Amino acid sequence: MGYFNCFFFTIFLALLFASIDVSLASRHLLQLPPMPTIPTMPKTGALPPLPSMPSFPTLPTVPAATLPPLPSMPSLPSLPNVPAATLPPLPSMPSLPTLPNVAAATLPPLPSMPSIPTTIPYIPFLSPPPAPSTT
Repeated sequence: MGYFNCFFFTIFLALLFASIDVSLASRHLLQLPPMPTIPTMPKTGALPPLPSMPSFPTLPTVPAATLPPLPSMPSLPSLPNVPAATLPPLPSMPSLPTLPNVAAATLPPLPSMPSIPTTIPYIPFLSPPPAPSTT
C-alpha cells in the first residue's frame, strides 16, 4: 500500500514540474515581439492533368522449353539375410527368507481432549454502562 502512495506521489511531482516548465516557456513566448505575418499563397484553380502513361512495347512470345526424359533409376542391391539375435534367459530371482511372526504392538489409549467452551465469558469492565433512569 505504501508503495502505491509513493508511486502516485512521484507521478504527481513529475506532472507538477512538467507544468512549471510549460508555464515558463509560454510566458517566455508571450514576452517576444509579435511575429511577422505569413503571406497567403494565391489559390489556383484546378490542378493540371497528370501526364499520360507511355505505352509499353509488347514482349515477344518465347517457345515452351522441352525437357529431356529423366534417366531410369538403377536397382539397389539386396541386403544379405542376418540371423535373428537370441538373448540368453534371465537369471531366476532367489527366494526371500520368511520373516518370523511378531505380535502386533498395542498403543496406549489417547488422552481425552478437553472440550472447547462455546460461550463467551462475562467480563464486568467491558459491559455497557447502565441506562439512565427516567424518574
